[in-house]
Amino acid sequence: MFSAKKRLDNAYNNAKVVEFDDDSKFILFSDCHRGDNSFADDFSNNRNIYYHALKHYFDEGFQYCEIGDGDELWENLSFKSILDAHKNVYMLLKNFHKGNRLHMIWGGNHDMVYRNPDYVKKHLSTYFDAKTGKDEELFKDITYHEGIILKHCSTNQEVFLTHGHQADWWNYLFWKWSRFMVRVLWKPLNVMGIADPTSPAKNYTELIKVERKTKNWITDNNNLVTVVGHTHRPRFPEPGDIAFFNDGSCVHPRSITGIEIENGGEISLIKWSIATKDDGTLQIIKDVLEGGPRALISYKTSS
Repeated sequence: MFSAKKRLDNAYNNAKVVEFDDDSKFILFSDCHRGDNSFADDFSNNRNIYYHALKHYFDEGFQYCEIGDGDELWENLSFKSILDAHKNVYMLLKNFHKGNRLHMIWGGNHDMVYRNPDYVKKHLSTYFDAKTGKDEELFKDITYHEGIILKHCSTNQEVFLTHGHQADWWNYLFWKWSRFMVRVLWKPLNVMGIADPTSPAKNYTELIKVERKTKNWITDNNNLVTVVGHTHRPRFPEPGDIAFFNDGSCVHPRSITGIEIENGGEISLIKWSIATKDDGTLQIIKDVLEGGPRALISYKTSS
């Protein structure tokens, strides 16, 4: 599959279908790039914001969908170092999983290894707990997917979730080479503030190409509501436009962005960040961006 269209077709045709109704609530995050809490770990700057938001969504009964690049497995050799660095996050994600409220996509190029069920079973099923001295359950029997389709049980409207790197031929086909370059070259340079030029999140020309190919695919598929990540650039279209959504990332400077679906099928682009109160204390707040929320049904498929 050498074309973006074929790669996206494959992700859609093999996607996991999750039915929802007007009472369902979803939070969509991607590109967390959880690392080992080293200087190169971009997630560590926002980990408190992310954990607070995640706790809010768990308490409020949301289902969690992670649209790829959750774990930074290009810069880091093992998942264990990431788990040790951000254990509180994974214990909360474990609770989502136990409640059948966790939906994970392997399509992120930085966690592409999760497309291998044997790798997932070996590394994510259990973890060693130093307190008990034995292996404890983490994400038992979890399955990662390249795509997820949220399908409304009454209207049959679909919302397609995938990472979006299918439209990025280099990072899809040559991700092992990119991973090698990141580990050997770009990780130490990243500490000095030099960006990886292969990343569309840091290369505007590539970003535009990836977005254009994805929009073409959406248009060819009757304006199917599609939510991606990968480029880290939040996108929230108006009804009548191409239904191309991007939830942004969790590694923006001092903030994280995501997409919520709730309140009878309304979709919103949201941002969590730190704000200062009048008395000088800090608080984590949520803002709705880009004119939302919008009713999903207002993004009608083209005839």
